[in-house]
Formats: sequence, structure tokens, C-alpha cells
Amino acid sequence: MRPWPGTTYPLGATYDGVGTNFSLFSEAAEYVELCLFDDDGKETRAKLEEVDGFVHHGYVLGVGPGQRYGFRVHGPYDPERGLRCNPNKLLIDPYAKAVSHGVDWDECLFGYKFDAPDERNDADSAGHVPYSQVVSPFFDWGNDRAPKTPYNESVIYEAHVKGMTVNHPFVPERLRGTYAGLAHPVVIEHLTKLGVTAIELLPVHQFVTDHGLAEKGLRNYWGYNTIGYFAPHDAYAAMTSQGGQVQEFKGMVRAFHEANIEVILDVVYNHTAEGNHLGPTLSMRGIDNEAYYRLVEDEPKYYMDYTGTGNSLNVRHPHTLQLIMDSLRYWVTEMHVDGFRFDLASALAREFYDVDRLSTFFDMVQQDPIVSQVKLIAEPWDVGPGGYQVGNFPPLWTEWNGQFRDTVRDFWRGEPSTLGEFASRITGSSDLYQDDGRRPFASINFVTAHDGFTLNDLVSYNEKHNEANGEDGRDGADDNRSWNCGAEGPTDDEEVLALRARQRRNLLATTVLSQGVPMLLHGDEFGRTQQGNNNAYCQDTELSWMDWELASANAELVEFVAALTAFRKRHPVFRRRRFFQGKPIRKGDELRDIAWFTPAGEEMTEQNWDDGFGKSVVAFLNGEGIPDLDPRGMRVEDDSFLLAFNAHYEDIEMTLPGNGYGSAWSIVIDTSTGLIDPEKDEPLDAGAEITLPARSLVVLQRVGGAPE
Repeated sequence: MRPWPGTTYPLGATYDGVGTNFSLFSEAAEYVELCLFDDDGKETRAKLEEVDGFVHHGYVLGVGPGQRYGFRVHGPYDPERGLRCNPNKLLIDPYAKAVSHGVDWDECLFGYKFDAPDERNDADSAGHVPYSQVVSPFFDWGNDRAPKTPYNESVIYEAHVKGMTVNHPFVPERLRGTYAGLAHPVVIEHLTKLGVTAIELLPVHQFVTDHGLAEKGLRNYWGYNTIGYFAPHDAYAAMTSQGGQVQEFKGMVRAFHEANIEVILDVVYNHTAEGNHLGPTLSMRGIDNEAYYRLVEDEPKYYMDYTGTGNSLNVRHPHTLQLIMDSLRYWVTEMHVDGFRFDLASALAREFYDVDRLSTFFDMVQQDPIVSQVKLIAEPWDVGPGGYQVGNFPPLWTEWNGQFRDTVRDFWRGEPSTLGEFASRITGSSDLYQDDGRRPFASINFVTAHDGFTLNDLVSYNEKHNEANGEDGRDGADDNRSWNCGAEGPTDDEEVLALRARQRRNLLATTVLSQGVPMLLHGDEFGRTQQGNNNAYCQDTELSWMDWELASANAELVEFVAALTAFRKRHPVFRRRRFFQGKPIRKGDELRDIAWFTPAGEEMTEQNWDDGFGKSVVAFLNGEGIPDLDPRGMRVEDDSFLLAFNAHYEDIEMTLPGNGYGSAWSIVIDTSTGLIDPEKDEPLDAGAEITLPARSLVVLQRVGGAPE
């Protein structure tokens, strides 16, 4: 086999219907061998003779979809100087569109101590490490159309491809835990009922389980251990032959789009599965270690680690930046995804040492005509110094609002002096996002996510219970801001169970009705539990999988969530595009867009906000002429509402505001009962006293329009 010259771009393996062009960047390499494997694992090698701008390339006639391949990079090996070329290692193509399997740790001799002198003589790894695969770029998208749901109308649902369906009784067994299973009509029907507009998938880029977990008999479940930025994870595919995971993933996206649901990917461009200096050589480490990874300045040149995983990608290098941007564009243009959630996004902003919000990566995203047009969500922190950057990302970005999560948890568990902070969070966190021109929807509001307690466990456990992880409980966060409502874990106490149910509704209602974009964690809508495990990253077991029997057992909670999102959709005052100003909406109006009251019906004062009690507050939301223009240039009109929060353990007597805000009110949501839009009793007159139940949120809708 002697390759034709081929072309430098696109990088990776590109099939054109006749043959395949192979292209690999490596400035460190003396030369590169392309390795092709037949069905029996027999290897054929060919040197890529053509090199332009450190890109080694060649075209092989007759090679097509399904062909397994890899690279062997010949060059200097001196780990203390950061050089790790080793032709004994079969390397995954960083641009591989499909990868065949994981790592066989029992058979593959990697020699974890990479500075050992015999590391270059390790046994050949072919057959025991993943193969790259050539894929067909052709797919019938039909009339596929991106939903392009505006942020302020979005409801995001964070889910795990396998965990969502592996136990689903109505998904065919052969499809459970796969892309095809996730796109099954019964799953889409459930999401549609919940009012979900976007499903945010935990990592689906090809990943591997690290050796330490494998030794314990555990697996990397969440997938934050990427080794292929272009390849859909093969274990999530029912179609396993000839790169079928690519076709299956595309079919899943098409099915979601037909249901008007966007697909957002959780992506991990901050580190890879190759880990620290003791980790395995799988791909980029052996191709060009200095280009792809941040290395310390002094020898030995081991890895900078802003992620807690052993390495950090070198976003200062142009070819690493190109890899990330090419990957993002590929998933948008070829796979039709609608956005990305960037894991530990602060690590991507580290040009030098400190987090720089104007780093090259963000500049490139801003000017890219494709990537800049999809949803971009930052997890705005990493584990390095100064890494907590909530509120500091560029205007194009939205953020997981960790301050919303912490404040809402504190408020509902009864922590003192959180009232002012709570008011800021439920109105869109203007203190974080307004100064740089962003809108309320820059805040992705959540109280639970994959990392931490489920909603059920948040109200059932004071302490983490991570014994199954094999780390003696040392892993996982200790500051959970949870409250078990009087008993740790499962209980038969009816009062405790009733209180937990109410707290679940309080947290869900606060998330859905706050300004910003609500995000729900899969299974929270019917009380999924991880038995107190708040770090289930390695639990590819029943502990983490969704138990769909709970959907029937807790059907009333499912109905409550569905009714909440439907209520939000009907009333634009809960999904404003602009921040409240505390001023009249239109010239000549007397009513402000928002007003705050004590339970006694008096407007809040500075002293009230600083009150150490801080357990109860009432917000008036003015729906008359919301300054959010509809497509015709008209102001949006809605009803006006009172949101009455009581986090105290006792009932509170509440006085409705006077006639200036409305002459009559009707209760439309009550978390103490779980009712939404109940049968209307006689309207309550302005100034009337009502009982605000302990630990509850009551929403009242104005009856009869604006006051004269």
C-alpha cells in the first residue's frame, strides 16, 4: 500500500466515495505511519510521505466506511522534556469520526510510569486500544430543521443517554441505553408532556474508563473522560458495525427535531482521558504532547492541571484551538446539534495563569459564523485558582448559575438572611449579568444536576453516602446545602414524607417560575434517588439509572411538573427577555414592573431585606405591557401575579396588597397541596388576609385586569 499525496485539509479521515484522505498534524513527529486493520486484526502500515506545515497526509484508493485505522508516530521520546513519541503505541486519530471500542486494560501493557526506560518497548497495543474508523458522511436528513427555540422560552432537561432508557419497560430491549432508545416515541412523549424544549446530554464524545476505576470493577458512567472529540460514543449505539453510531446519532437528532426538541451536548474540551504523566498514551500525548497539553515550564515537563483530572488542553496552541473549533463546527453542521454546555469552561479561558474572559478561544467562538449561532452554555468554574467565574463570561454565553442553586437551596431549607440574595436570583440575577449587556436568560437556573444529589435526595439526606464508589466517602462535595426533613434516608414517617414532597414542589416551582432558563435533572420529575450518593460518576448501575416504575408511583409529581411548565409557557411574565427595573413600564403608568411586599402587605424596606428572620416575601409581577417585543413590534401583554414565598416552619398570615395593585386575586398555584389552576373559589379582595401555609409557594393571579 502506497498512499497518493492527498491533501492537508480536512484533518482526519475523509471518505469521498472512491477512497479516503488521511491527515494528521504533528510538529514533533519525524514521520508518521498510517495503520490499516482488516477484519482479523491484521495490520498494514504505510508511511505518510507528504508533509506540509507539519501536517502528514496521504490518500488511499478503495478505503471506505468501516475501515479501522490508527497512526504510529515516530519521533523523540524524552518525557522530562515533554516529548512522548512512541511508535509502539497505536494512536487514535484526534479527528476520528468513529471509534470502535474502549481499552482492554487486562491485556494492554501500558506501563503507567511513563518515565520508565522500557516504556518504548511495551507490547504492541493493537487490538487492545480503540481503533479509529472511516465513516460515511452521507445521511438522509429529509426536512430536518433546527427548532431554534429562544432562550427565554426554553426548558432544558439534563439527561444521560444510557441511564434514561436502560430500564424503560416500553423501549424495545435491544434499543435500551442507546441513541435510538432515547429517540423512541415513548421517551419523546414523556419529554413533550414535561414541556421540555431542549435535552442536554451528558458527554457523548468517545470516552474511556480509566484504569483505576476498572481495577475496582467500576466504570466511568458520566463520560467526562473524552478521547475522541468528533466521535459519538460507540457503547451508546445499537448499530455497532461500520461506524453505525454516527448514523444512529443523526437519526436521534432528527427525531428530536421532529418533536421540536433541541439537542445540546455536554462537551469536555478542557482535558482528555490521557491523564497525568502516569496516564496512558492513547492519542494526542503520543502525537504531539507539547502542542496539545499545558505543560509546566520547568523539567520534568509534566502537566498543568486546572481540571482535577491530570491534564489541561493547551488552548494557547493554534492547532489545539483548531481541533476544538473544527469539532464544534462538525457537530453543528454534520450532526445538526443545537448547542453545547462546556464542562469546566473556565479552564478554556486560561491563556496564561489567570482566567481571561477575553481569551483567544472566546474570540474565536464570537467570530465564528456557525458556532456563534447555537446555544453556548458555560459551567463557569474549574478547580484552579480564581476558577469560579459565575457572571464573568462574555455576552454571547449563558451560564449554569451556581449561585441560584445555592441560594434557592438555602432559602427553602430555612437558612437565615438569604432573602435579598433569593430575590435577586429568582428575578434573573441582574447583579451578575446586567452590567455586560446580557439578559435574564443568561442565567441557567437549576437546583440539581448530574453532579450532586438528585432532587429526592436533596430533601432526604443531610450527608453524602458514597460508599459504593470505593473511596471511603472521601469523594463528592461535603457542602450540599441539603436537608433531610427530619430523617436520614428512607423512612415510613408520614409527616417527613409529606414535608419532603412539599419541598420537592417548592424547589421545582421556584426553578420553573424564576426569570432565566429552567433546567431539570432527568428523573427528578418522579423522585429518582441515588440513595444519597452525590458523586455517581462511576455508578453505571441501577443506582444511577432511571427507575421508570417511579413514574407511575409518583405520577402526581410528573403532572405537577408538566402543569408548571405549561403555566410558564402561557404566561410570558415568567420568561421575560429584559430585567425588571423597579419602575413603571410605560410613561404615565403608576404601577412598577415589580414590587416587593412583606406578608403584612406593606412594601419592603431596606430594614426588611436585612431582617435576620428572612423566611417570607411577596413579589408582584406586572404583566401589563411587558417590554418584550413580539415579531410585530408590539409589547407583550399578560396577567399580573403575586408570588408569595414562605420558607418558615409555621403558617404565616398574609395580607394582600391594596387596590393599587389589583382589586381581586385568585390562587392558581399552591405547593402545599400541589394544585395548579385549581377550581376557582370566590376571588380574594385586595387587602384580604389569607393563610400562607408553612414551607410553601402560593401564586395568585389578578382578576379583572389592571386597577383604574
